[in-house]
Amino acid sequence: MQLSESMSDNLNSEPCSTVETTLDGLPVELPSECCSLNAIRCFLEMRALEEQRVLSSLSVNGTPINLALPLVQQGNFFRIEAETMDLADTAVLLLETALQQINRTRECIETAVTLVVINDIQPAREIWWNLAGQLKEPVLTLSLLPDSQCGPANGRAPLAQLRKWQLEQIAGIIRHVDQTCQTGDPIKLSDALENRVLPWLQKLSDLTSLWRETVMAGLRLGIKDGEF
Repeated sequence: MQLSESMSDNLNSEPCSTVETTLDGLPVELPSECCSLNAIRCFLEMRALEEQRVLSSLSVNGTPINLALPLVQQGNFFRIEAETMDLADTAVLLLETALQQINRTRECIETAVTLVVINDIQPAREIWWNLAGQLKEPVLTLSLLPDSQCGPANGRAPLAQLRKWQLEQIAGIIRHVDQTCQTGDPIKLSDALENRVLPWLQKLSDLTSLWRETVMAGLRLGIKDGEF
């Protein structure tokens, strides 16, 4: 059976002895069999879980990696830096996961803005319909946050109400873009993606980033459970 290109790349990775690896700033000695990015990530995940922690960030040669996506071999790699997070700080992990989902969806929409223009309307519609379901993913992730992180005690609406508003916004966006699809004009579809979908994703990203910074500031001050 012929190996895929990505699998072949992983098998031809640098020897683990040449890869400088740190976990929470401390050097890690890798097993001899950990010679691919996927193997190293798996090992680091295991080390984190053994300490009742979870892997929260990973960078390869100084470039941050989106942990929400499968790892892609990057040729020669020589430095891997990983950070973990206590399970008690799951709010930060959920917020970071939501940000990764937002960024992934935004990148797909940005590509689609150009792609739909060079296609006939039916393929262009399929491109949009394949992406529409991704809009709700970060909202569903954010809905897993404990109520103490966002609620009346903090001068905010309850999470259930925020989720309702956000899902209503997504439904309105999908309806608007679908109506644009009915015009049969790929250029109008591209404009709808650029002028309606991307601004909403940017606002959600800004809100989530601010939320994350607020929670992290509270953790640095020793404030838990959103008791600001």
